[in-house]
Amino acid sequence: MSGTDTPRLQVRGLTKRFGGLLAVKGIGFDIQAGEILGLIGPNGSGKSTVMKLIMGIERPNAGSVKLDGVEMAGWAPHRIARAGVGIVFQHSRPLHRQTVLEHIKLALLPDSLIKLFADPHVERRAREIAERVELGAVMHRHPSSLPFADLRRMEMAKAIARDPKVVLVDEPFAGLNAAESESFAALIRGFRAEGRAVLLVDHNVKSLAALVDRVLAMYLGEHVAEGTAEEVMQDETVRRVYIGGKIETRERPPDEARSKVSILEVQDLSVFYGKARALDTVSMHVREGEFVSVVGLNGAGKTTLFNAISGLLPYQGRIRFGGRDLNGMTGAAVARAGIVQCPETRELFGDMTVRENLDLGGYHLPSGARLPQLTWLFELFPILKSRQGQTARTLSGGEQQMLAIARALMMQPKLLVLDEPTLGLAPVILEQLSKALERLQQTTPITVLLGEQNVTFALPHADRVYVLEHARIVWEGNPARFAKEMGRGYLEAEVADGTSVHPGSE
Repeated sequence: MSGTDTPRLQVRGLTKRFGGLLAVKGIGFDIQAGEILGLIGPNGSGKSTVMKLIMGIERPNAGSVKLDGVEMAGWAPHRIARAGVGIVFQHSRPLHRQTVLEHIKLALLPDSLIKLFADPHVERRAREIAERVELGAVMHRHPSSLPFADLRRMEMAKAIARDPKVVLVDEPFAGLNAAESESFAALIRGFRAEGRAVLLVDHNVKSLAALVDRVLAMYLGEHVAEGTAEEVMQDETVRRVYIGGKIETRERPPDEARSKVSILEVQDLSVFYGKARALDTVSMHVREGEFVSVVGLNGAGKTTLFNAISGLLPYQGRIRFGGRDLNGMTGAAVARAGIVQCPETRELFGDMTVRENLDLGGYHLPSGARLPQLTWLFELFPILKSRQGQTARTLSGGEQQMLAIARALMMQPKLLVLDEPTLGLAPVILEQLSKALERLQQTTPITVLLGEQNVTFALPHADRVYVLEHARIVWEGNPARFAKEMGRGYLEAEVADGTSVHPGSE
């Protein structure tokens, strides 16, 4: 670390509002030269906003951002970049007509284009940078022909070319396999060795633990904890944010579901967003009448898995439901076949009433079946009965979540897929949701597939648990085994090969 008193990057009281939303609330930290700070937090915590505020992409409503003691808050991005702050974006937006080498040359660009091409050192320096980031063999290729990992390397090369004092790296390992992640980590360690200050922004503390000097955890725009990776992972507030509290399981009686056939079979499922691999050969199954929980931190791939199962994304591999291959079926056809998803984003019609939203869910039912289904749902979620004339947008977050689940159930699914139903909800609402799911299990033969970060909500109802991490299934077993084997490892333990525990059966 630097021996000077002035931090290389100093942030104080950083605040950003988007309309009525306070996205960042008084965040502050220092990064010394030759130090790596990890900024972590679940989706929606404000991490990326902090990075954009530092880079000038967004302007702060309040606060200070200083580089070597010089105030930069409110500067335009190009001025901040010239002052010595570089950024490595998660998603590359390359110039498709230029080769990799030409992209690096452009990043070396001085104020004059004539000077750039007249300088004999530019070509040599660009080639040196390409070799450093392992792009030497593809430096004359165009971005459209590169795999995702090489596009990330090109973004890193462009940052190196600008010789920054501070480097901001967004989601450094997203979409990379274990070998690519280690290669990327080596480049980031190289920044530290050169005396640069580095800010790594990620949702997952496990990814950064071996790389960073310190970690700052955020939640809902606010500072939660700061210290070493180990200290932050042990912080009770951090664990509550990521896990939900103490892990408890309920002893479930032996169920004939174990002898039933699999209603859903997923085999070697892979999904790509562009060139980024969002799911990597995932295989799993759900038996008829089972309650299966897929747990994983934000960004692990849960929503991608569910959207593929629901017919909303193209995929490689095989998905079978009730013995029928779903490949090529539309989302509507999959829903008619019996798979109904309640999405993380709820997707309610805000200007329609509770009753109208529910009626839409049951539009396909025979007229004689709609009222009994509504009556049952109002017993499951009594608050919705008293709110049925109210528009959906005027409901509380918890009430909206209940309505979203009820609307999905109105379709009488054979398999109900619940994606992050606890996101942003207060503990009292979580208890109500938990009791509703318990009644659902006790009174219906419905099969449930639940995706959750909050394991204290996911485990008590589950017959089996899958752990999804970095786009792969890394563990399978019953809730009791999870509590014993994965209670700490869910946030902390990683084996050298990138898996947590060898997958096993009950």
